[in-house]
Amino acid sequence: MESVLKISPDGSDPSDTEEYRSAPHNLEAEMALLGAILVNNEACDRVSNFLMPEHFHEGVHARIYEAAATRIRSGQLASPVTLKSFFEQDETLEDLGGAAYLARLAASATTIINAEDYGRTIYELAQRRSLIGIGSEIVNNSFDTPVDKSSRQLIEEAEQQLYEIAESEKYGQGFQPFGTALTEAIDMAAAAYQRDGGLSGISTGLKDLDEKLGGLQASDLLVLAGRPAMGKTSLATNLAYNVAAAYQAEHNADGTMNVKNGGIVAFFSLEMSGEQLATRIVSEQAEISSERIRRGKITPDEFDRLVEASQRLSSMPLYIDATGGLNIAQLAARARRLKRQRGTLGLIVVDYLQLLSGSARRASESRVQEVTEITTGLKALAKELNVPILALSQLSRQVENREDKRPQLADLRESGSIEQDADVVMFIYREEYYLGRDEPKPNTDEHLQWQERMDGVVGVADVIIGNQRHGPTGTVSLHFDANLTRFENLVRPGYTPDIRE
Repeated sequence: MESVLKISPDGSDPSDTEEYRSAPHNLEAEMALLGAILVNNEACDRVSNFLMPEHFHEGVHARIYEAAATRIRSGQLASPVTLKSFFEQDETLEDLGGAAYLARLAASATTIINAEDYGRTIYELAQRRSLIGIGSEIVNNSFDTPVDKSSRQLIEEAEQQLYEIAESEKYGQGFQPFGTALTEAIDMAAAAYQRDGGLSGISTGLKDLDEKLGGLQASDLLVLAGRPAMGKTSLATNLAYNVAAAYQAEHNADGTMNVKNGGIVAFFSLEMSGEQLATRIVSEQAEISSERIRRGKITPDEFDRLVEASQRLSSMPLYIDATGGLNIAQLAARARRLKRQRGTLGLIVVDYLQLLSGSARRASESRVQEVTEITTGLKALAKELNVPILALSQLSRQVENREDKRPQLADLRESGSIEQDADVVMFIYREEYYLGRDEPKPNTDEHLQWQERMDGVVGVADVIIGNQRHGPTGTVSLHFDANLTRFENLVRPGYTPDIRE
């Protein structure tokens, strides 16, 4: 039996046109699966992890499946007899024969062995119907889109819908044997053993930070927070450069790619333009103040260094998206697209989290709900793409009202969702900045004491690891060159370099 619903391509009555197609479905598979479930409720366990009521083409079949699944989940029996009372007033079922239809479904079932195959068939056809719906929506939106909506927005919305379908086809991994998970853990340890520095993740290029984090771990969401002028963007830019500059990969015979070091970086700059970001990086590498570059106050030798650094950096696998006002769905779509194009992705940087927007529904509820959606979305994206995501975040002004201005977890804006979803929460703090604002009157005892304190913190930035799920917390001190906006390993007094012949 291949009874089908006839659909006209233009939405008109099928009788008015000779060219129309039927929505793909298989009523026999739906009936066979429902019959198997009503005969043996264990059949429901074989499909319930991926098959939903909305995947059924026939509405009454969807309601039967939902009612049966609800009873089975509550530990009750689902049979034609127990379900009869649920459908006594169901007019659609009456058209099919009423309660006798339930008995007919059960009577036609012979075994539950093929239950999962029936479920997969139903699911596959439901996905095809969804694709048809998306295709129709694309056509209609392309005809009727308001003037203020760009084609790029249409493409991204369509891409998001398509990717959601693609991801839903994974059905969920379900349980895996401990041996499988153990093999993956050993492989990760072996990679760390073979990698320079003994890191399980991608190196940040900063030794002390790597020791605390073990490198940037795949699928982790890392939040870097701080007050304005602390150097959040500078540190993020430095890390992005270090990862991209270290990128080494080899292509395997089967077409896959094996990344030996570093990674391809996607940098979403929601605050600064691409030109400003590039200026920071080239300033650091040419060792010329970015302010002098912008003003054109550089010497011929410095200009030569600038050109040389630009040529060296031009082929670096660092991709900048400086589109303002992105929402989390658009950001995810663009990150997925870059990974598909390049085959791999090593790091995603978001500068900064509070400039992202969520869905219109969440935004209408409250900002807290919207930020929760954003952080949850970023964590899901990190797991989906198996890539670390570094998201910058602003701190609340309450830091400025304390005598001790070292940031804490409670200082995060909308801290509940950020702290909950992030695998690592880091704060950046420069005492030099705050001391510089409180300089006493010169030639006084207070100024001498202030100068002594200042000498000890000039050029020092503390990265405070306030929370880390799979490692220690603590503070990492780095050297910060404010003129070049560059972070480096801090050379402590008495340090002796490791010299090898």
